[in-house]
Amino acid sequence: MVKLHIKRGEESLFLYETTCSVELSELIPELVRISNGRLKIERLNYEIEELAKHGPTLPPNMQGLTDDQISDLRLKDEWEDKCVPSGGYVETTDPMSRRNGRAPKDNMAEVLNRTRQEAMAAVSKNLVKTDICLTMEKVKDALDQMRGSVMIVYPMGLPPHDNITLEFDNQEDLSGMQGSLQVLDEGTAQLWWAGKELQRGKKLQDFIGKNEKTKLVVKLQKKGQGAPAREQVFSEEERKHMMAHAYRKQEEMKKLENAEEDAYLNSAWADPNSLKRQFHGLGNFKWRP
Repeated sequence: MVKLHIKRGEESLFLYETTCSVELSELIPELVRISNGRLKIERLNYEIEELAKHGPTLPPNMQGLTDDQISDLRLKDEWEDKCVPSGGYVETTDPMSRRNGRAPKDNMAEVLNRTRQEAMAAVSKNLVKTDICLTMEKVKDALDQMRGSVMIVYPMGLPPHDNITLEFDNQEDLSGMQGSLQVLDEGTAQLWWAGKELQRGKKLQDFIGKNEKTKLVVKLQKKGQGAPAREQVFSEEERKHMMAHAYRKQEEMKKLENAEEDAYLNSAWADPNSLKRQFHGLGNFKWRP
């Protein structure tokens, strides 16, 4: 199996196993789906954490308003009594005024937090270090677990305007959101390797040959961004070792330059009478007062 190390810039994303005979028109969309799925899990991780802290999202026309402003404008959250967590709720005011402050109790909050953490671990970048590959099935399983935990805590569901609901329904609005530029389009995304674009309509073996025991570092990016920067010859750890070695050599050279030219005369091997004293048994004498 060919192992692909997917990166964005210098950042490792995930590993993926495939074959040399795979069609790039099939491979690239699959990699994009996995990459976008990881980003969706990261967004849901944040939203579910906030849900556990402060409850469901307020209607858009109430977000960012104080209680006095809501009262003066006579606004009402019609989902407040419909979307109640299992086991009741506790009042925890949202400092951002995005959520209604009716948070689930500790045992239900633990269900949400434990599941989101497990989902993040399932698609973590650290899997690259442990040589574990990622598949779309694993991404889907992580999303299903997150969806299931929300349904357990909120059996009546969340408001249709809640970001969690929009994410699960694939209706999320990413405009203006941090990280939205990282979301790729399946039809136009490009895959690069060794400064060459792996073009759709061809097979992977057309670029790398037919050796199935190959590991490649490839990069996903949007169309029109040009060739990505080449990989560094040395890793950061190797670069640090080389700099430390060069510094030690530099210090040694400075010491040699500062030494006197006749300093070697103090060495035993430079003493012309050394051999004579050894024959007479007069070596290694120490004098004390």
